[in-house]
Amino acid sequence: MNKVLLDSLIKKEDYLILDSDKFQVVFTNAEKNRSFNRATEEGKKYLNSLSGEFDLEKVVYLKQIHSDKILEYTGKDINDMEGDAVITNIKKIAVGIFTADCVPVILVDEVRKVVAAIHSGWRGTFESITFKTIEKMKNEFKCNEKNIKAYIGSHIRKCCYEVSEELKDKFIEKKYDIDKNKLFNGRNLNLECCVEDDLIKSGVDEKNIFTLGICTYCNEDIKLYSYRKSEGAYGRMFSFVFLK
Repeated sequence: MNKVLLDSLIKKEDYLILDSDKFQVVFTNAEKNRSFNRATEEGKKYLNSLSGEFDLEKVVYLKQIHSDKILEYTGKDINDMEGDAVITNIKKIAVGIFTADCVPVILVDEVRKVVAAIHSGWRGTFESITFKTIEKMKNEFKCNEKNIKAYIGSHIRKCCYEVSEELKDKFIEKKYDIDKNKLFNGRNLNLECCVEDDLIKSGVDEKNIFTLGICTYCNEDIKLYSYRKSEGAYGRMFSFVFLK
């Protein structure tokens, strides 16, 4: 897995941008205290503003339910539908997900011109939503896994993500082929290694897997929202990708 250095990203307003000729990946942060919460009027305003800022025709997101449900955007409005991953092959359409500790995963196939955004909380990670999204890309969009690049955004990392003994036992049983010392440090769960395992099992080349390597809970280099770190109200970050 490759570490993406903050200095290599374009910093604009409260965005971290990875720019390519054919696509753009964007991770928002909390530097300007903007919460991209679809449940608030202010959050909707910020989401709607992305179309103008990034020259998009539409910003697509879902009602996230901590599931392994994957939807496709084909032109019909799905913003009020439930799910935790969305795929599209339409240019100038941003597909994105909301996080505040969960793992944002962005997938890009430049050859078939297909992109996906995945919300991988512990439940989605447990149910291998990343693996299932890639399978859908392969089956529905004829993607070749060797052409897929994966970008993992900021999330609560193994250093800070303590879970119950019960959940620890469930993960050890479910993810039995991941080394226990890699998966856990005490009761601290490594969500990213589960996502990485899904990617590799899907056939994604390890050289095409990238991570920001930033923990939402303890990072001090950039301001981020963290559900666990907050006391009460907390904001949402929005991670999205679009084809140019």
